Amino acid sequence: MNVKSLYLTGRFFLAVCVSALLFVAAYILPALLQMVQLAFFIWTAVVLLDLIILYSRAKGIYAVRSVAERLSNGSDNEVFLHIENRYPLAVGIEVIDEIPFQFQKRDVMFRERLDAAQTKAIRYLLRPVKRGEYSFGFVHVFVRNALGFVSRRYTFGKEQMVPVYPSYIEMRKYELFAISNRLTEQGIKRIRKIGHSSEFEHIRPYMEGDDPRTVNARATARRTELMVNNYQDEKSQQVYSLIDKGRTMQMPFDGLSLLDYAINTSLVISNIALMKEDKAGLLTFSNKISNILPAERRRTHIHKILDTLYNQKTLFPESDFEMLYTAICRHITQRSLLILYTNFETIQAMRRQLPFLKRLVMKHLLLAVIFENTELKQLTEHRPTDLEGIYTKTVAEQFAHNKKLMARELNRHGIHTVLTRPADLTVNTINQYLEFKARGLI
Repeated sequence: MNVKSLYLTGRFFLAVCVSALLFVAAYILPALLQMVQLAFFIWTAVVLLDLIILYSRAKGIYAVRSVAERLSNGSDNEVFLHIENRYPLAVGIEVIDEIPFQFQKRDVMFRERLDAAQTKAIRYLLRPVKRGEYSFGFVHVFVRNALGFVSRRYTFGKEQMVPVYPSYIEMRKYELFAISNRLTEQGIKRIRKIGHSSEFEHIRPYMEGDDPRTVNARATARRTELMVNNYQDEKSQQVYSLIDKGRTMQMPFDGLSLLDYAINTSLVISNIALMKEDKAGLLTFSNKISNILPAERRRTHIHKILDTLYNQKTLFPESDFEMLYTAICRHITQRSLLILYTNFETIQAMRRQLPFLKRLVMKHLLLAVIFENTELKQLTEHRPTDLEGIYTKTVAEQFAHNKKLMARELNRHGIHTVLTRPADLTVNTINQYLEFKARGLI
């Protein structure tokens, strides 16, 4: 019997208090002493019986944690605890899982009742908001039987390190929607094509929004329904994700920094580009170029992108867009779609970088993605009750209006711009990519 695994329950201490009160009463009324002593000896025997039952088996309980080899940043990840009761009777258990300290949770405890020889799986979710290495500890199971005066602790497993990668769960979700042509259900719109590619693919039934010029008269006559020629989009176009790692990308929204939102979306858009048989590339920068992955079309290229994005961190210096322009001219010689994830907090900051963005537009198709400040939106929708509140709301509205002015000015200079809430970044970016594909811009 391992004394360190023995724990006294609240029921035990309650019984001790009641026994003490009874002995005090027996001191006042000596006639009660024998009855109180008998009750105490019976209770002691019950506690011993409780101990014998719990320690009658060396391994009365078995538990194991089941978690994926890597977690997905910003997504809900499933963790399972499989518990098996090897006692010949029903027991109550308390399961405590030592989750990584990054979650700052100390209440991951589950209470269950297991019948004899029963196995149960406990499922819970973890949502990491930072990439890196996360260490799980032990799984502790506290067992008590119906008597409930004492409990026995079982400890299982060992320290387990699990890396947190960019949101591959979100990537897989949009991949499945793309394969099944259900992207429109996620808010991704159909774009009417301006002209079409000359590369014929197949004949299909007419759908609302199709170009009437693609109607196939012969196929329509044979099928007695409108049939249209379907043409393939242009393929093997280069799609580069340009991720700004400067200090403005450190702002957190819903636990995730803007950099993490950009990284998750870059992974999704790169995967969809590869599925559309385009080439996906990556460039990260701040005051210097951090990583350049040349655009490739191979499906295994997504693993290189994933491994590169895993190690990205925000930096404090201001981002150097002149150096970005020089690096793109040197390394990206073919006309490409450049998706720039950045954040300008003031119009002056945007105008300082505007000359370099205008030069990029002369050689490439540039999509600038900038972020709305959703915290300011809450302030603008709040009804002030005092003078300070009015000032705060006015300043917040001014900042929000400046964001719209930035997007308008960038569009005026031929820079396609998406002003989006961080939570809507993925859908809005995919929208723009599919629109460019449909219009034959890339």
